[in-house]
Amino acid sequence: MSSTPSCLIVGAGDGVGSAIARAFAREGLAVCVTRRPRHLEQLEALADAIRVEGGQAHAFGVDARNEAGMIALVDRIEADIGPLQVVVFNIGANVRFPVVETTAQVYSKVWEMAALAGFFTGREAARVMGPRGKGSILFTGATASTRGGAGFSAFAGAKAALRQLAQSLAREMGPQGLHVAHVVVDGMIDGTFARSIAPDIQTLLDEDAILKPDEIAKNYVWLHNQQRSAWTFELDLRPWKENW
Repeated sequence: MSSTPSCLIVGAGDGVGSAIARAFAREGLAVCVTRRPRHLEQLEALADAIRVEGGQAHAFGVDARNEAGMIALVDRIEADIGPLQVVVFNIGANVRFPVVETTAQVYSKVWEMAALAGFFTGREAARVMGPRGKGSILFTGATASTRGGAGFSAFAGAKAALRQLAQSLAREMGPQGLHVAHVVVDGMIDGTFARSIAPDIQTLLDEDAILKPDEIAKNYVWLHNQQRSAWTFELDLRPWKENW
């Protein structure tokens, strides 16, 4: 195993996840990016781009809802790439359905993506980092983590569960030297989806009225680098024009 510390991004999508991966690669970590296997081609392109910039990157097609798959992924990173120093859970699962149209299948799938997968990620990170007594486990939350909006019963339930998981892990693993933090990203984020629904996207960007992935990512690096006498558990990120 290499002595270079590694960073795992679970849910390295085109926006925030990719930005977080690039940010930690610039910090000198060997970045491991993962999404479901059908996204492996996009992940490979991200890893290639990071390597072109001089960073170390590896792509894995893994479904984070699969317990055996997550165990194997963490073991492979530890054995072949380097000791995990940062693990970021960044799966969104944002869907909107009126409650009477929210089926058991929809609710279960959203919970599996945003809560169960988060549990597997956090548990496996704690398993390998706990004995070393150092490292960061960072969870991406959302507006729904703290308040449920109309039409988001499944999403709110799953994200609230993820927040409580993070709280529990912070209390259990903090005294063992692991920094566990939960980031509430509250507002529209620049990316493919935002650009498809906001015709005035350039105006929003020029006015800093929309969350920018690279600026979000800087906060994850800052959290990881915090000195342990003043760790942040929950960080709330929102553009200056966002309604509270």
